[in-house]
Amino acid sequence: MAARIDRDLVVGTALRLLNEVGLEGLTLRRIAKELDVQAPALYWHFKNKQELLDEMATEMFRRMTGPLTGRGPEAAGYGVTWQETVLGACSALRRGLLRYRDGGKVFSGTRMTDESYAEPLEFLLGTFVDAGFTLRDGVRVWWTAYNFTVGLVIEEQSVFPVPGDPESRDPAYDFDERERRLGSAYPLAALAGREMFADFDRGFESGLRLILAGIEATRGRETGS
Repeated sequence: MAARIDRDLVVGTALRLLNEVGLEGLTLRRIAKELDVQAPALYWHFKNKQELLDEMATEMFRRMTGPLTGRGPEAAGYGVTWQETVLGACSALRRGLLRYRDGGKVFSGTRMTDESYAEPLEFLLGTFVDAGFTLRDGVRVWWTAYNFTVGLVIEEQSVFPVPGDPESRDPAYDFDERERRLGSAYPLAALAGREMFADFDRGFESGLRLILAGIEATRGRETGS
């Protein structure tokens, strides 16, 4: 007899299967098969796949709450300056999303199903306000850094789809072939591929530092018409 299922069991199973089959292969039917129930049984808990994705994203975020608020072993280096706080929070966000295949895509565009986001947001905005930012500018700081991080993770996972496996690089990102094909006519574009897609650790940190430098250089200025 199949075990009784609840929302937590469905979400946990879905997150585990996500690493096996990816977002495209994750269907309610596939989850039901894994749980040894009929697919309609899942509709008692989730009306459709989007509702399930919202809950999956929320659970992913719950698991990141400690690192995002500067607590726990993954949060070392927080709290000295607002810049280091942003670097620490975005690094924790990236690590958290990279634990799941297509984690960036699952997280992007979904809605939180509870208030688990409020504590990290309060912590980050408080850091910015304490550093002299207005609330409005503090929100812009985090929203900009957050969107950069999620967008970079989506790109990173398109190149390396299997979490933790650097050998899983998509064959479409063959730098030698790209340079051979583009080199004579577009030499700069040919070499740009390695800069964009070969070292995401370096690209993440250098890109985020560019954003932070820009924020520091323009802080306090209004960007009206």
